[in-house]
Amino acid sequence: MKKLLSANEAVAHAAAQAGCVVASAYPGTPSTEILENIAKFKSTIKCEWAVNEKVAMETAIGASIAGARSLTAMKHVGLNVAMDPLMTFTYVGATGGMVIISADDPGMHSSQNEQDNRNLAKFARAPLFEPADSQEAYDFTIKAFEISEKFQVPAIIRLTTRTSHSSGIVELGEFDTKPHELIPYKKNIAKTIPVPMFARGHRANAQKRSAAMEEAANISPMNKVFEGKGSFGIVTSAVAFQYVKEIFPEFPILKLGWTNPLPKALIKDFAARYGKILVVEELDPFLEEQIRALGIEVVEHTTELNMYELNADRLQNLRHELVGDVEEAKKPEDVGQLPTRPPVLCAGCGHRGVFYVLSKLGAIVTGDIGCYTLGAFPPLNAMDTTICMGASIGNAAGMKKAGLKGRICAVLGDSTFFHSGLTGILSALYNGTPVTTVVLDNRITAMTGHQDNPGTGKTLAGDAAKVTEIADVAKAMGYSKVVKVSADDLGELERVLKDSMDGDECALVIAYAPCRIAAKLTKEGLCEVDSEKCKACGACFKMGCPAMSRGKEIRPGAFQMVIDPSQCAGCIQCSQVCKFGAIKRVR
Repeated sequence: MKKLLSANEAVAHAAAQAGCVVASAYPGTPSTEILENIAKFKSTIKCEWAVNEKVAMETAIGASIAGARSLTAMKHVGLNVAMDPLMTFTYVGATGGMVIISADDPGMHSSQNEQDNRNLAKFARAPLFEPADSQEAYDFTIKAFEISEKFQVPAIIRLTTRTSHSSGIVELGEFDTKPHELIPYKKNIAKTIPVPMFARGHRANAQKRSAAMEEAANISPMNKVFEGKGSFGIVTSAVAFQYVKEIFPEFPILKLGWTNPLPKALIKDFAARYGKILVVEELDPFLEEQIRALGIEVVEHTTELNMYELNADRLQNLRHELVGDVEEAKKPEDVGQLPTRPPVLCAGCGHRGVFYVLSKLGAIVTGDIGCYTLGAFPPLNAMDTTICMGASIGNAAGMKKAGLKGRICAVLGDSTFFHSGLTGILSALYNGTPVTTVVLDNRITAMTGHQDNPGTGKTLAGDAAKVTEIADVAKAMGYSKVVKVSADDLGELERVLKDSMDGDECALVIAYAPCRIAAKLTKEGLCEVDSEKCKACGACFKMGCPAMSRGKEIRPGAFQMVIDPSQCAGCIQCSQVCKFGAIKRVR
């Protein structure tokens, strides 16, 4: 049986084929589609969106301890959130096979950094597998479950944006989604409760296990040697292998699929046969540093390989430097100074009104991870910081504690609030720091593709779920100032935000408006501009709505605004900004 699958889809099929019983994750590009596709096997796999990656990891751990095969998936920064339980569980050890998918994002296509999570796998003493295409993503996932059970350790598969989202033909074999037989649960506190007296023994076991896994890696078919001829051998892994095969086709290549523990004997044997070694890998010199430590001569070069996403052009420049038989890759043709085109909030997005008002009020805005990060850019210019999920509240509290004067406001979305905002607002309240927190409640996890969360009333599997009201949560914590306001009502937004930020107590403002794409409200209405009334004052352009554009110039540098009917969502935010009544909703 063959199918055209992305690597993310291949992982989902492999989980079903391997008999995975429990899968838990938090959405994050480039990993999101893994759980969305596992949900298609919901008859055999109990799958869920967890409120954050730590909970997802803990859920998979619990299932493994119970004897079931389990899987959790997250983007690279999500593994930071989940490291606390992972670091201990690699001591405790898996019972049912447990697989962790870490989807890294070289080049930062949709992330705030491009960390290389191979380092975290080494740090955690977990086996690490790096597929180079969809077929390997499928094969390695099935093998990872087996290795996890054999060595009683959670296994990590590192994908990257390019492998996650590229598709290829995958041979699925005799595809069978029957759940794997549970390993009978036996209470064993010496194994599952790592108090110091037990944990010391676990530490010694982890060391022995690493040695045993290295022996297995040295003979694993996941590592392959491609014979060839050339002035040096090449060691590579993951998607970097694809570029190496394209640019250095005749050279001998050791392609590593099992990269932690490093198969040292295999690498030494390869180096002994081919002399000097060129290491080609994406992001950190994870392999290169360890290979150098083995005393193996590594080819030096000046071509930059350890920053941003690799591509064939960069490898061609490397060959030009080292071999000299190809030209340097052509640089993109210079087309002059084109205007920048940063992404913008959608037409009709409720977030726009909130940022417009915060900018008008001159607030310092500590932001968070989500669509609303776009509020930082012109013409809104209404965000000062973005660090990680949930950091906005702690950042605002720190600014207050430091004595920073003026209006300060923390902003985050509803899904981010459930992910890691709860602890932030509780800490601010407990410590008496008068932080105003605005939750942009559009009732969906929008940025990663409209996944459900505890506020949407639906689970990943599509079943009805209890709706958690953000206002009720804040009141239960002890907040006395909790205000709900429509994100489209600019006048009321200004009154509420000004009152909250100028107050001397913790306040939670819930600015609600549905995500117009998720709620299918992109054509809810239509606004038009009355050219007779428009004075070309430019106030409406400060909203930065993509449905607006310049029309007739009525005086030098002063343009009337026109609305593109194909983009307008009829939100009427712009009409509230116009002092001359020139903008009306006509439908």
